[in-house]
Amino acid sequence: MPGIQAVAQLAGVSTATVSRALSGKSNVSEKSKDAVLSAAKELGYVVSSNASSLATGRTRNIGVVVPFLTKWFYTSVLEGAESALLSHGYDLTLYNLAGGGDERRSVFEHFLLRKRVDAVIAISLELTPKELTGLLALDKPVVGVGGPLRGVHTLSIDDVAVAQLATEHLLSLGHTSIAHIGGTKDFERDFHLPTNRRIGYESALEAMGIPVNPGLFRAANFSLEGGYDAAKQLLGSPRDRPTAIFAASDEMAIGAILAARDMGLSVPDDISIVGIDDHELSAFFGLTTVAQFPELQGRMAAELLLDQLHPETRKPGSINTALPFDLVVRSSTARPRSGR
Repeated sequence: MPGIQAVAQLAGVSTATVSRALSGKSNVSEKSKDAVLSAAKELGYVVSSNASSLATGRTRNIGVVVPFLTKWFYTSVLEGAESALLSHGYDLTLYNLAGGGDERRSVFEHFLLRKRVDAVIAISLELTPKELTGLLALDKPVVGVGGPLRGVHTLSIDDVAVAQLATEHLLSLGHTSIAHIGGTKDFERDFHLPTNRRIGYESALEAMGIPVNPGLFRAANFSLEGGYDAAKQLLGSPRDRPTAIFAASDEMAIGAILAARDMGLSVPDDISIVGIDDHELSAFFGLTTVAQFPELQGRMAAELLLDQLHPETRKPGSINTALPFDLVVRSSTARPRSGR
């Protein structure tokens, strides 16, 4: 296999320039970088990870910790992060915490401390003080996605504002009897997502002078099946049936659409439904939703991490960055029927 000297000779640059260009450093001109990449490709040169690690003290490997891999949202954030990291020549080691408390302790107390990684991304995990202390003791960059973490650069979504926007959309259409499918403390997730989305829903109603009706709330587990069961309970009585449902996730909202159809109700003529996420199936079901762009979240997290790994190009910024969200109106919401 050809060595770095052969690449340098073919590209017409020094071996130091080859090393900088292939490691993704910024102090290389585009012309030299293109020449190095072209020469490396022509010669079939592959950088030795061991040699690179010895020379730079870095592994070019990022540890990513996620609570689940079975949920569309988390895998979408992961895809965005992986795409950005790979484009900069970084590998990714994934730690899935779906196994529970013992697995979580093993990851934070052993694997991340033992594994040679240059940095860590924590996706939708509200890290404990002990976990944070252990990660920060590595003296390597840490980025959190989902909510604020003390002393860590984070990307946060305002779940109260997201829920307010979804509920306000229904209010703007003229709905006043709006049900909510969300989570209770039994379904509490990191950064109190179910509670904050319920607060946003209730705040939007109260701002319009509409009293919160506890009878219009049903708890579910953020799954399609959970949304289906909850919607059947809400829609079962024609006397007390709401004209609209705000579900705290798209999967629950899609479950509600299926429940309404099974009960012979038309969406949106009989019931309007809105969710949160912009799930990959939302457009197929015509679901109005608040998009929170999970792939973009992953890319932003990776870019923030890379910015810390390369201080020579670091841009000043806040330790906590607000994530974007936007209302996407489709066919599942409309004005309530006259007289309802």
